Amino acid sequence: MSTHFSGEGNIGSAPEFREFTKGNEEPRRLLRLNVYFDNPVPGKGGFEDHGGFWAPVEIWHRDAEHWASLYQKGMRILVEGRTVREEWEDAQEQGHVTFKIDARRIGILPYRIEAVTLASRPQETQEPEKDARPKDQKESRATKAKG
Repeated sequence: MSTHFSGEGNIGSAPEFREFTKGNEEPRRLLRLNVYFDNPVPGKGGFEDHGGFWAPVEIWHRDAEHWASLYQKGMRILVEGRTVREEWEDAQEQGHVTFKIDARRIGILPYRIEAVTLASRPQETQEPEKDARPKDQKESRATKAKG
């Protein structure tokens, strides 16, 4: 069972990156974040946390390795995805239920960020524009322009 999720929270530990390979296929890449989703409510001295929760956030993406170096502990993020219920047993064979978030999008919110550096786009080689007209039409137009 899963349901839509959207929430703001803070990354609680260093991001975890994993890569899974299978034969000659392109590897699947996973980024896992441990996030505290708070419930800030305005109070007398600012905002007060009125009950939040910790949840693991997973996103499968080809750029997950790059993002592992981008996201940092303490960073404020916005997560959109779905909650997924997971059942598991501990060493004493007691059953437990937890929820994780399968993210579709993770956005960085501009809290406590000192600087942002953007990488330049790779240079694309531009081919000269091709003229679809036959060669004799191109030449006749050039001679008309001279005369």
